[in-house]
Amino acid sequence: MSPPPAGRGWGAGFFDRRGASRKKADLDLSWGGVSVVGNVRANNEDRFFIDPVGRFFLVADGMGGQSAGEKASALAAELVPRQLERVMDFTRDDLTQVQAALNSAVAHANTEIMAQSSLNPEYHNMGTTLALLVRAGGSFHALGVGDSPIYLCRGGKLEKLTSDHSLTQALLDAGTITPTEALTHRYRNVLYRYLGTKEGGASNDVRSVDLQSGDRFAICSDGALDGLNESGLREVLLRASEPQKAAEEIVSGALAGGSRDNVTAVVVFVGSTEPE
Repeated sequence: MSPPPAGRGWGAGFFDRRGASRKKADLDLSWGGVSVVGNVRANNEDRFFIDPVGRFFLVADGMGGQSAGEKASALAAELVPRQLERVMDFTRDDLTQVQAALNSAVAHANTEIMAQSSLNPEYHNMGTTLALLVRAGGSFHALGVGDSPIYLCRGGKLEKLTSDHSLTQALLDAGTITPTEALTHRYRNVLYRYLGTKEGGASNDVRSVDLQSGDRFAICSDGALDGLNESGLREVLLRASEPQKAAEEIVSGALAGGSRDNVTAVVVFVGSTEPE
């Protein structure tokens, strides 16, 4: 399995439209995704992957000099889906099985990224975040490594399903800084865990959510939240008529808000188009 080719949505300011729908267990899923280079960057180090039949969705935000970030995120977008196909039983939502399969996919990608980083000077010290949303049975399972978040909008409320692996989040969890201070803290983009390091392949926490009609999920690179706050994200998810439009509005809002990074958003709607 290869990642989608470079081009629309992977380069300078183009939208990439990827939408479809399927029905299983009496719940329809529909989805859309957009990735743009953004206001400042010369190249796009973000990648996203959407399984054609809606079993899993991922966003990877690469980091490293020259082309290294692009390489790391492309590897994640290729290797994680390939490993999930090998080890995941998508018909079962048994948490033990799901956690083992997701951690296997992450560890597999991490090992390969580290190997290529050590063998090729061009890719030295490359790394990438990973945000992964997987459907198994009647549940979605969310996993994050780094600081690319996954959100659920349900009943008009927005909930973050992942926790950032940043120094700022660690300070916030320890009570050293306040949530207001965290918004502009100098270490908010400094990660202590991501794919491409020994810690990147460690066991990950998996957040599981039973699907409900009207649920709306957003998977973003951190560039989206650099220009669009959580309140703005919630408003987009609530008002959008379909997921591709929601993804485009998230990206447009981030760019208008002054994001200085690549911006990627994948949005999944469950059931009816009207959120419950």
